[in-house]
Amino acid sequence: MTQSEDRAEARDGEGGPGHFAHAFLAGGRRRVVECAVVSLVEQGALSLRAARLRPMGDVRPGHAIEQAVLAACPRSRRVRDVLDAAARSQAVDDLARRLADLGLLSRRRQRPTRAGRRLLAAAAAEESLPPYVRHGPAALAPGPVRQGLLGGDTVPDGLGRALRRMGKALDDDHGRDADGTGEGASGGGFGCGGSSGGGD
Repeated sequence: MTQSEDRAEARDGEGGPGHFAHAFLAGGRRRVVECAVVSLVEQGALSLRAARLRPMGDVRPGHAIEQAVLAACPRSRRVRDVLDAAARSQAVDDLARRLADLGLLSRRRQRPTRAGRRLLAAAAAEESLPPYVRHGPAALAPGPVRQGLLGGDTVPDGLGRALRRMGKALDDDHGRDADGTGEGASGGGFGCGGSSGGGD
């Protein structure tokens, strides 16, 4: 099979423009599911607000990956949970298998092969893909979908600041102990180099 035939099969086999095939090559399983979420929101099948997905209406998407996303979200559910569940679905497994059969994806690590990278580069040169397929949710226009997909793993601002302060304090303590200038592992802490503390 020629490279052009490979490209045609990757597109037609995914239904329409083959965005999901290109998404897998660009960003793996998670990118595929993110693209499905964007498509479902655009179709009115899903609503995304405050990092939660909720099914809407009776839209029945034709693509198996979109169906897998809806199956992972029978009611209101966190975006992160839906992405994780759909990424492990049979539909995404089948897509990975088809891309590997075409020589576009390695079977073991599921990374793009040289042919896969060429296919993706050609699509980029043709500007035939929405930017979010190649670059992820950061390429979406500002709004609840972009925020929900990007912010699915975030923590509340107050908690985030507290965790950053704790992390910095631990890093500072660790650095002093590693240099042998702190208090070592006193009080049951995690000191590097055992009890090598020689106080200031």
